Amino acid sequence: EVQLQASGGGLVQPGGSLRLSCAASGFAFGMYPMSWFREFPGNERDWISTINPDSSAIYEEAMKGRFTISRDNAKSTVYLEMKALEPEDTAVYYCAMSLARGQGTLVTVSS
Repeated sequence: EVQLQASGGGLVQPGGSLRLSCAASGFAFGMYPMSWFREFPGNERDWISTINPDSSAIYEEAMKGRFTISRDNAKSTVYLEMKALEPEDTAVYYCAMSLARGQGTLVTVSS
């Protein structure tokens, strides 16, 4: 069974940083591209970034510079570093691959 479990969310002040993790299991992690998305109330969703097995990555244009995706194939984990967070970044962040999406972790940016 494919499982994707995101963690690392929480409450952060505007301008702050967070590092999200997504632990994967149930498939050959090192062979699949992995992506991060975020979902807002009302189910609007943004694609953030996708990282290939060789760690090459692409980003949604508006996310470049503030968000950085990375992966550790030995740990079957994908990461999302976020900086200069704004209240508009408040959302549930989740990782996904072609076979499944994870549960997500809530990031709240507020003073």
